[in-house]
Parts: sequence; structure tokens; C-alpha cells
Amino acid sequence: MTGRGDFDIKDPSLAEAGCKRIEWAWQEMPVLRELKARFSQEQPLKGIHLSGCLHITTETANLARTLKAAGAEVVLCASNPLSTQDDVAAALVERYDIPVFAVRDESNELYYRHIDAALDHNPIITMDDGADLVSRIHQSRTGLIDNILGGTEETTTGVIRLRAMAEEGALRFPVIAVNDAMTKHLFDNRYGTGQSALDGVIRATNILIAGKTFTVVGYGWCGRGIAMRAKGHGASVVVTEVEPLRALEAAMDGFRVMPLLEAAARSDFIVTATGDKHVVDKAHLEVMKDGCVLANAGHFNVEVNIPALEAMAVDKQRPRESVDEYRLADGRRICLLAEGRLVNLAAAEGHPSAVMDMSFANQVLCAVHLATRKQRMDNSVHAVPVEIDQEVARLKLAAMNVRIDTLTEEQAVYLSSWQEGT
Repeated sequence: MTGRGDFDIKDPSLAEAGCKRIEWAWQEMPVLRELKARFSQEQPLKGIHLSGCLHITTETANLARTLKAAGAEVVLCASNPLSTQDDVAAALVERYDIPVFAVRDESNELYYRHIDAALDHNPIITMDDGADLVSRIHQSRTGLIDNILGGTEETTTGVIRLRAMAEEGALRFPVIAVNDAMTKHLFDNRYGTGQSALDGVIRATNILIAGKTFTVVGYGWCGRGIAMRAKGHGASVVVTEVEPLRALEAAMDGFRVMPLLEAAARSDFIVTATGDKHVVDKAHLEVMKDGCVLANAGHFNVEVNIPALEAMAVDKQRPRESVDEYRLADGRRICLLAEGRLVNLAAAEGHPSAVMDMSFANQVLCAVHLATRKQRMDNSVHAVPVEIDQEVARLKLAAMNVRIDTLTEEQAVYLSSWQEGT
């Protein structure tokens, strides 16, 4: 591992391999390519110090390249100890001159040292994937706050944390909830998580999904995507929920809906996507069928009660990379994937580049929005401006060579009036 103070990565010699993969992903990111070309000329982020606590993947590398082309001085750290792609980190440092503090499978202690290193950059804008950067600033780096224009947050989990901070009056600078943009959660969460979570489960286990009972815990946008893709693989899909409207939607979408305690006894696979703690708890572990595969698609590794599983186990083995097999006293086996961390990045490569293209376009445009506003936004969690969401959608449609209709003058007048009726 190399550490000169201005970066900390595993191995600089991996840079060439990382560059090839970054360029491969770039071909699937036409919206970012358009923004990079535009902002290279306009330089709306010139001189802006930007620290990002993000998954260090090929797609994130292209986000960082776009931000740098727009004039930003970018420093990155990892938002999860198991999601860093070491070759990408090397390429960012060695070929693109973007400092990175991230090593795959780093300890918790090193993880937070890396966050502090990114904050030593004195950011004016932050980018978060889980709110660890913002949380760290508010807990131990408060001296940075007065100079921060604002931040962006890309995950459901992070937005939940930030809204809790805002409700308590603890949030001391504005944050834009990129996660809640329509061009993010309708596509990234649903199609991205749907494909990449199944990819992670399949890569980790190589178990046939067709014909199996596959339970999805939580039917938000991520859960919807996972359920859809599991159904496409031929699984019998069960959804568990605590929200009545989402449970009703899952039932109307054709999925079986039941309490998790009931589902646990019959499931071959259980994947969590709630953003909450211990949704798979000791009571569920006690009734799971032999060989059940547990995976988490939420941001933090708290959705499965891992301490309870460890306490119940009489033996633990690793038969495959990313699979921990726990044997219980009664002989049952429970297989936990990726140590309970987000399976799509820890056991696979994360979301496809084409869908991250939209999410990261939102990140870039929201950073420009924060940097170029005449008035500072208030200290709360803000929605992505509608015009940004619409621009990302327009650019993506154009890149896909999809054309749409426009309203006639008569139609526009009709929609804005109230006098005409039956």
C-alpha cells in the first residue's frame, strides 16, 4: 500500500488496468460526456474544493473527471470498505491526478482516517454516499462548516440520516438529496440496483435462482428493482414490508406479501433493501431453512443482525469468496454474502454505467447549482431542482436517440387555464 500524504491507495501499478475499465465505462455515459464538454469551456466550478465520500468505481472515476474538467479541485475517499476498486483508485491518482484515499477491505479505523484525509482538503462542497462525510464534519470537523456552501447525497440511507439531522436542528449546511431526483431513484435505484444486486448474488453463489423462493425485504425503489429482476430469473418472489401502501403495491404487482417471520421459513434467498437496522433479526434467523442465502442491498451492514448470527453459530467457514457459511447448533446452515455489506458492490461491480450516467449527471449539475447560486440555501435537505431533473432526462433521451412530442400552443394554454370545461 502506498501513502505519501496526498493519496493512499493499494498499488499504483494497477493504474493501466484501471484506465482501461474507466474508459470502457465512459462509453456508456453520454450525459456526463456532454456535461464534461460543456463545462470544460464554462468552468463553473473553477477553484471549488470538493471532497467526495463515494464508492470508488469506474463510474465514480468518470464523475470525478467531469468535476475536474469543470474546474473543481477534487479529492475522494471510499464510502464503504468493500466497494473500492483498487485499479480504479490507482488510475485516478496516477493517470488523472485526482487524489484518492481508499483501499479495498480497509479497516474501520483506516476508513475514518481516509475520511479525515479527504476533509483536510477543506471542501466548499461535499458529495456523499451514505452521509458519513457530513456526519464526520458535524461530529469532529466543525471548523469546516462556515466555509461550506452545501453538499449532495446520493443514497436513501444518507437522505434518511440527513433528514433526521435537519429535524433535530443539527444540520448546519444545506444538502441536496440527489437520491430523490426522479432521474435517480426511478432508474438508478430500480434498474441499477435490480441488475447489480442480482449480479452480486449470482457471482457470489453461482446458485440457480429459477424455481427458488426469493424474498425481498422492503419495496422501495431498490426493492422494486430487485423483485422485478428476481422474477425475471424465474424465482417465486415474496415481498415483506412495514408500509401498507408499498405492501399493497407489491401485491398488485403480482408478488406474494407476508411477514418476514413467515417468509424466512420458506426462503432460499433473502435480500434486504430497507436502509433500517436489524430487519433480519434473531427471530428470523431461528426459523430460516437450511442453506438460506442472506444478502444486503442497503448502504450499511446493519440490516442483518450479524452479531446475533455470530452468537448463534457453532462454526463459520468461507466456501467461496464473498460467502460466509454459518453452521448453527441444530445443523442448519445460513450463508451471508459480502459480510452483510451492499452485495452489488462488495460481490460485483455496482450499477451499470448507463444508469449511473444519470445519477452522476445530477451530482455534477447540483454541484454547479450550489457553486453558482447568488444566495446560500437554508440549512435543510433540499430537492433536486426540477429543471436539473428535466435536463438530465432530455440529455439521456437525446443520447438514446429517442424523440418525444411537444405540446401545441393550444394544449399549453388549455393546461394552464380553468375556464374551459364540459
